[in-house]
Amino acid sequence: MNTSQAPSHNAIRILCVDDHPLFREGINTVIAHQPDMQMVSMASTGADAVRQYALTRPDVTLMDLRLPDISGTEVVREIRKIFPRARIVMLTTFGGDVEVQQALAAGAFGYMLKNTDFDELVAAIREVHAGNKYIPSELAQKLAKHLVGEFLTDREVQILGEVAQGTTNRSIGGRLRISEDTVKAHLRHILEKLGARDRTEAVAIGIRRGIIHL
Repeated sequence: MNTSQAPSHNAIRILCVDDHPLFREGINTVIAHQPDMQMVSMASTGADAVRQYALTRPDVTLMDLRLPDISGTEVVREIRKIFPRARIVMLTTFGGDVEVQQALAAGAFGYMLKNTDFDELVAAIREVHAGNKYIPSELAQKLAKHLVGEFLTDREVQILGEVAQGTTNRSIGGRLRISEDTVKAHLRHILEKLGARDRTEAVAIGIRRGIIHL
């Protein structure tokens, strides 16, 4: 039996951006059962998300972090550049503290994981629509834990990514046009900043925190 209700005239208008059709339809079903919400459009790529936002001007956008063309964080930055008042919530399976920080820095109003229960999701949508930020407590705690730590430089992230691919120090130096000793110095700094004992642990921490991706 269909228990969905017709949205009110003042319904919160929502755009859902995700490259998995089943997930989009699941979110659409949840929204259809909220009397104060309405799904106005869906998109599966970053480029389409920007187009759909411009066409529909939603009140709240739900944005996946990993999209086929560009990252959800880049889409947030692009939309907010054109529409500074856009209210966007990241809805993803990736909860590394660096990924959260980057999304918030790009202008996202919230960050949630896809295993969030439906009640919390709709509550978050209402909070963001009201102009508030929304970050679940477990993600907020993870952010707080690493706020005092040092960030890796772009070069260090690049080198850590090469290490994750199994590239030797000599090969990394050749690719980046730096000496092998310079690579080793960068690796020492990476281990210190991440609190890692060795290269393998540094890679594991980097993946877990969302610094690098495989």
